[in-house]
Amino acid sequence: MLEVQGLSLHYDRHVALDNVSLKVGKGETVVILGANGAGKSSLLKGIAGLVRPAAGSRIRFNGIPIETASPHHVLETGIALIPEGRGVFGDLTVSENLALGAYARRARDERETSFELVFGLFPRLAERRRQFVNTMSGGEQQMVAIGRALMSRPELLMLDEPSLGLAPVVVHELFRSLDLVRQSGLSLLIVEQNVRLSLEIADRGYLADAGRITGQGTASVLLDDPAVKRAFLGAAV
Repeated sequence: MLEVQGLSLHYDRHVALDNVSLKVGKGETVVILGANGAGKSSLLKGIAGLVRPAAGSRIRFNGIPIETASPHHVLETGIALIPEGRGVFGDLTVSENLALGAYARRARDERETSFELVFGLFPRLAERRRQFVNTMSGGEQQMVAIGRALMSRPELLMLDEPSLGLAPVVVHELFRSLDLVRQSGLSLLIVEQNVRLSLEIADRGYLADAGRITGQGTASVLLDDPAVKRAFLGAAV
């Protein structure tokens, strides 16, 4: 489904990504792990078309080259990004925010079906569909952000730090919802600070450091990896 080969990305003289390669298969959940500044967010932005990769970088989605595509075109191919900070429209209602997600050409004819899907995954949003988003909690706003992305009928959903700033009980609720999304057959590519919860719903993971991929493995292997435990899980090994 998604194939990234030799992806490099620069901000002026700063190298954010250096020759990064990874894959996400159909129906697969993949997690990117790494410290702040490792290039994880830049990776998602590069795939989404928000930042232009360096020459020679290759990004294919379902065999289609998208490394030079605009964000709108990337969305139309079936990739949706939920950025860090959610990016919801606080002065609009839940329903209005969700409706914006169905603006993509690929999603317009399925709008009502998509509403049913989102409200099925997040019953709280159905109850509060007329509520202004800026009056909602952080966890509820994250549900809106995920729901809006699902309204675009993506094949691959990318999430950048979805649990950032949320209370622990809300984080567990969020990951239960993401697990339901995963079970629906959607592919997920997640950058996440909560390593344990993200690996519990993932098939595989990559380790990032200083703009490079430094390791990879199945979720179970990474959970048992002494280096991962020391770096991310606070465990003495």
